Amino acid sequence: MTQDGRPGAPGMPPAAGAALRAFAPRAVEGRLDGSGLRVAIACARFNETVTERLLEGALAELARLGVRPEETIVARVPGAFELPLAALHLARAGADAVVCLGAVIRGETPHFDYVAGATAGGIARVAEQTGVPVLFGVLTTETREQAAERAGGRHGNKGAEAAAGAVEMANLIRALRPGLRP
Repeated sequence: MTQDGRPGAPGMPPAAGAALRAFAPRAVEGRLDGSGLRVAIACARFNETVTERLLEGALAELARLGVRPEETIVARVPGAFELPLAALHLARAGADAVVCLGAVIRGETPHFDYVAGATAGGIARVAEQTGVPVLFGVLTTETREQAAERAGGRHGNKGAEAAAGAVEMANLIRALRPGLRP
């Protein structure tokens, strides 16, 4: 809609909105159906009370979405900083999607900034380099309480959310491959 309530995109003439509606491009979305998908999880051990809850949420969500346990692998790494390297090898080994789980909790030094930034950038690079969806299920919080709230507490379970995103993105990538239709 335009700012004055007429059909069309803001700043575009009214005819452009009609043209977009008439053109009706095919929308492609990933499905939340894990049947036949191979999903890998890289899970950090550091802040284990939090990361185990993230992992439990991710595994439960994958099962709910139809990913078979024998098509799921969990790779344990020491901490969040090591997640990108594990994700790279999991993606290269044939995973349809990789979920990275960790918790970086701010302390009294700038260590948090370095670890959180390097982890986020590394995970993004793995997805770009391999073409495999690599989901960021790494909590970056100020306190342990905030982390707990996001690992099955009042803010849900970000591990489960990342797992659902992995299934959706794996299906989207499949749908976008040449010659395949969703």
